[in-house]
Amino acid sequence: MMEMVKEKPRRRSVSELLHWRCLAECKGTSAGDENDNAGLLLEDYDREPETRRRRRSGTWPCKETFYLCEFSYHLVQDMTDQISFLNDNEISVQYDFVCDVDSQDDGSNNSSMDSNPQNRILRRTRSLNAPSPVQHFGRCGRIMKNPAMVMTIQDPASQRLTWYKPPLSVLVIKKVRDSSVLPPFVELVTWLIEEKRMVVFVEASVLEDPALARDPKFRSVRDRLQTFRDGTDDLQDKIDFIVCLGGDGTLLYASLLFQQSVPPVMAFHLGSLGFLTPFEFDNFQEQVTNVLEGNAALTLRSRLRCVIVRKNEDSQPAEPPTNLLVLNEVVVDRGPSPYLSNIDLFIDGKHVTSVQGDGLIVSTPTGSTAYAVAAGASMIHPSVPAIMITPICPHSLSFRPIVVPAGVELKISVSPDSRNTSWVSFDGRNRQELFHGDSLKVTTSVYPVPSICAADQITDWFDSLAECLHWNVRKRQKHLDELSDLTHSSSNDTLDSFDRDS
Repeated sequence: MMEMVKEKPRRRSVSELLHWRCLAECKGTSAGDENDNAGLLLEDYDREPETRRRRRSGTWPCKETFYLCEFSYHLVQDMTDQISFLNDNEISVQYDFVCDVDSQDDGSNNSSMDSNPQNRILRRTRSLNAPSPVQHFGRCGRIMKNPAMVMTIQDPASQRLTWYKPPLSVLVIKKVRDSSVLPPFVELVTWLIEEKRMVVFVEASVLEDPALARDPKFRSVRDRLQTFRDGTDDLQDKIDFIVCLGGDGTLLYASLLFQQSVPPVMAFHLGSLGFLTPFEFDNFQEQVTNVLEGNAALTLRSRLRCVIVRKNEDSQPAEPPTNLLVLNEVVVDRGPSPYLSNIDLFIDGKHVTSVQGDGLIVSTPTGSTAYAVAAGASMIHPSVPAIMITPICPHSLSFRPIVVPAGVELKISVSPDSRNTSWVSFDGRNRQELFHGDSLKVTTSVYPVPSICAADQITDWFDSLAECLHWNVRKRQKHLDELSDLTHSSSNDTLDSFDRDS
């Protein structure tokens, strides 16, 4: 006789319950009958499989999602797809932001955002291979339940690259005005086209290079290359994979091309410093093949979202962009003025200090080893969620660099008492002037740069510190046995000299 087994009820995540509570509020459900309608709403939810489907576009990059092996990063843009996906150890992290994606991208202030619950939540869900801190303290204390704040510890080793479909298109960016990069560039694009059968994108200016035009090997693949022009062509949904040939500046340029989701970046060291370029070009075939097969560690390098708010809202179309994502740092300085900068710094709306000096550097952990370290800042591993604030030659002996959490919003404005205006630059580009009344808002972007590691996240970083910055390099202190041998030999020499003199 067949035994009837009672179906186990499906576990519902917090995001589902919050989602349907929001829908109940939108339908006008009062607090008294909220529980009565919750079951009906959840039944309706179970009848709609389309709303529970994971969004997988099949191509990289996607404006909404990208997934990593054992590390998933999910951006939710509406209230119909807010399901948490857990890995084996069922650790889910959720972040809620009172903003919508459109307003975050263009820096606009939508006044109707607060009145419409469907447009005011942007949720990030991460599945981590790391323990979550205990949130109970002693017998009585605990963290207040708040879906907008969850404490977690992230294990960098859990970030591994995987492909849901084989990558078909690759963007190759080479260092400009460097003839030594041309032979590796030709060899790489030829191999990608003929051996890997990939669609290769390059800048349109590459085809106009007279040195490449004279190369017979390049002429054989020239007509099979796809081109784009910076500022006019959108690469957002065309590129699956990026290869950089050059130095750190080449990687910064690749980051600038993608102001939203960034494809995985593989950087070869063919430039000057090479702190962010861990790969050597000698055996590029094997290394690129391993990456295309999904066998690579990944470092998610956070970026800063910078928005300039002008006092005069009548901006001209010819002006430089005022909403940018930067990988290293944003710098506010005094420009050509002979006077000190006088800059007001706000954190989450609270005035913290006024900077009097040459300027201020706001950097990511990746940028902490660039301009910031030259100004006296500490070096931070790129997996640490933080923002570094470093003064440039402050006229104060006690103004030291500080590190603030990645979730805060910084506001930098020219002080009303300032004798001059200030200038701002983003990763060394798009330099423009800040006038009295203008302000710069800086937050951590939700679009990091997935940088592929040569070994792993920790080894690559310390290797770069040692090789590029010569971190902690000094002469080795001698062992005591060596010192005793030297002392003994010197004493014998002294006795011998005494014997000769006598």
